[in-house]
Amino acid sequence: MTERLYYTDSYLHRFTARIVDRSPDGLTVYLDRTAFYPSSGGQPFDTGSLSGVPVVDVVDEDDRIAHRLAAPAPPVAEVDATVDWSRRFDHMQQHSGQHLLSAVFEELHALKTVSFHLGADSATIDLEGIPVDARVLAAVERRANELIYENRPLHVAFEHAAEVQGLRKPSEREGTLRIVSIDGLDRSACGGTHVRATGEIGIILVRKTEKIRQTTRVEFLCGARAVRRAHADYDALAKAAQLFSTPLDEVPSAIAAQIESLRAAEKGRKRLELDLAAYQGKELYDTTAPGPDGFRRITRRLEKGSVDELRAVAQNFTGREKSVFLAALNDPPSVLLAVSADAGIDAGKAVKEAIIAAGGRGGGTPRIAQGSVPNSELLDAIMARLT
Repeated sequence: MTERLYYTDSYLHRFTARIVDRSPDGLTVYLDRTAFYPSSGGQPFDTGSLSGVPVVDVVDEDDRIAHRLAAPAPPVAEVDATVDWSRRFDHMQQHSGQHLLSAVFEELHALKTVSFHLGADSATIDLEGIPVDARVLAAVERRANELIYENRPLHVAFEHAAEVQGLRKPSEREGTLRIVSIDGLDRSACGGTHVRATGEIGIILVRKTEKIRQTTRVEFLCGARAVRRAHADYDALAKAAQLFSTPLDEVPSAIAAQIESLRAAEKGRKRLELDLAAYQGKELYDTTAPGPDGFRRITRRLEKGSVDELRAVAQNFTGREKSVFLAALNDPPSVLLAVSADAGIDAGKAVKEAIIAAGGRGGGTPRIAQGSVPNSELLDAIMARLT
């Protein structure tokens, strides 16, 4: 059985221990005691080294903890162990911040935390209950940071499961439970590493929410992570302000104005395209000689293009009497058929039958229809059928 030193001292990051077992290749070792935290409860494992050999993973195997190494362990009975303190303290800030944030969500809005995940860049909690809007997030973040400023102590105690009371979330474990408490606010069964007081969390920054089935996922950052993120956000905003030649506070309104300008320009572009298509369709009609039956027919095979642009030209071409417009695109593999009102052809029916026969999809109205097929090699047969 491995003695878990992190249970009683989260700040311990240098210690000595005896190797009690190792894998045949020496890449996994078991110690009589360890301060390395294994992945558990949403918190990732610690990294560090055993007598200079990097620890790349720590696995909880019930009664003992496996330390996975980057190279075979040295042939010694006792090792000098070092936990990566920067990573450890970051995890302590995030995990204690999670307890604080979850307690405040429940205190202010009766929103229960059903899961927690600590990632490399941010942490999340999943809340069960009503949707969480911006107003709720702001109030919870403000209250959580007020509790950080109060620097409330965190306590670790060990109590028998049958006698434990006042837990924020009931535990299904039996026997002795490790209880982590925030003074006057929260009691939770937890095996993770935590700071000594809320002030060491530093700050809590709530980032965003996402609906996940019946829960709301809340992303947050604590301490140094929150500071780094705030700096990154500021840098991004400052660059945007520079691009728009406007003060930082006016960037949102500058972006809104730019979007509105682009929308107006896009509408203008579409109007011009329609005008051009109308002109092209009419000019094409006037320059196309009628066939022996008096019909003007256009058949086009294009390598690539836009079906929407072809539609505009085709509709203006077939807006006049005795006319048929047929076009195919290799990329994307598609076909378009438009006919005049007096053509005696049902474009929608003709295209649908030809496309379905080729394994594609399509249809439309009696005057204009289009369809698509899996590949361009099928277009020749479709064009021949519609000609």
